Amino acid sequence: MIRWLTAVSIVLASLGARPAGAQDLDSKPYESPDARVAAFDVALYNAQANVQEATDFEKAELATQVLLGTLGKLLPGQLADSAAVRAAAGSDSAVAIAGGQSCNVIVACARAVARAVDAPWVVLAKVSKTSNLIWLLTAQLVHAPTGTIVLDDSTELKGEPEAMVRAGARIFAERVGRTVRAGGVTTNFPNP
Repeated sequence: MIRWLTAVSIVLASLGARPAGAQDLDSKPYESPDARVAAFDVALYNAQANVQEATDFEKAELATQVLLGTLGKLLPGQLADSAAVRAAAGSDSAVAIAGGQSCNVIVACARAVARAVDAPWVVLAKVSKTSNLIWLLTAQLVHAPTGTIVLDDSTELKGEPEAMVRAGARIFAERVGRTVRAGGVTTNFPNP
């Protein structure tokens, strides 16, 4: 069953399937192509892993570096300052919205932070460890004013963890860059 679900996920991803509520190809852009983007540090989830290790946090840090670095290159001048995003996420109002959880995994909190740093786009991502060889990257691009999740990716990362986490974060960042540059209109990549 798991292999079948994985195969279906891969086929849907390759066909450019979009989540429910995602924008149609012929719809109007949400924002201008030069709109600001707030990106959170990548969260780590390893509570369900068969083995938890002290070095697991390094995968989330690596994913954060790759995500922010790639977005910075693809969207020069559009990425909100990381320190400002972290500060806004630690504010009393953000902490209250998150209800004791980390703001970088709660869409409502992320939207409030995006408003605080004047960014209509917000990026959330999480790396989850299943085993030493299987990790999962889940990531979203959210239009903060409306709460619409424009991109909602889930990618199984199998193999050497650092290389796979690096590749998964880079590929998602590239999708975010294309989508933001298109005003939030998604495409069936690689075909326009």
